Amino acid sequence: MSEIPAHIARIREQIAAACRRTDRDPDEVRLIAVSKVKPAELIEEAYRSGQQLFGESYVQEFRDKAPRVQAPVTWHFIGGLQTNKVKYLRGRVAMIHSVDRLPLAEEIDRQWGKIDRAVDILLQVNVGDEESKSGCAPLELPELAAAVVRLEHVRIRGLMCLPPYSDNPAEVRPYFRQLRELASRVEALHIPGVDMRELSMGMSGDFEVAIEEGATLVRIGTAIFGERQRR
Repeated sequence: MSEIPAHIARIREQIAAACRRTDRDPDEVRLIAVSKVKPAELIEEAYRSGQQLFGESYVQEFRDKAPRVQAPVTWHFIGGLQTNKVKYLRGRVAMIHSVDRLPLAEEIDRQWGKIDRAVDILLQVNVGDEESKSGCAPLELPELAAAVVRLEHVRIRGLMCLPPYSDNPAEVRPYFRQLRELASRVEALHIPGVDMRELSMGMSGDFEVAIEEGATLVRIGTAIFGERQRR
């Protein structure tokens, strides 16, 4: 018997507990089940357990796997994205978390313009200033937001980050706090059309700390589906 239903139930309890500690409404926090490198059958099982949002990180995998999922799930794309692969996401995802540069936003705008629709996006920030990770520099965020918001077929809904890895959630707390503070600074600029309602941060090992620091979207894979095989 699969443990996925029990895993989802436990995570939702942990989300609720983290919200209680900070006097937040648990409805403010949405769980994204990160299903990369997991088969369609497990996604269907998670859906039957009440999970509706699923996150994929690899365009080719998403392109091949999504048609095999019959349940009416909602897809988010959370991984690094090359401009030449945006076309494979067109009209198929509800949100793209990893927009870190204007040319990528422009290609998303161009592709969604072909179907006369708009897509929600998050601006990814490199809060740890790591060369190995994508994301705009914190100081460049206001300029990026001001440029992207002029595009007709994208809607800025907030920020996303991948903090430096640590086994100790307390060590990543400052990075989550930094993202929340960056969102507040951008909001204070009152750029027309820029919305900072969403903060996508926190994964299996640190999502409770992320929620305590303001996360509205937590991206959890291993704690739901188990360990992944490396690609």
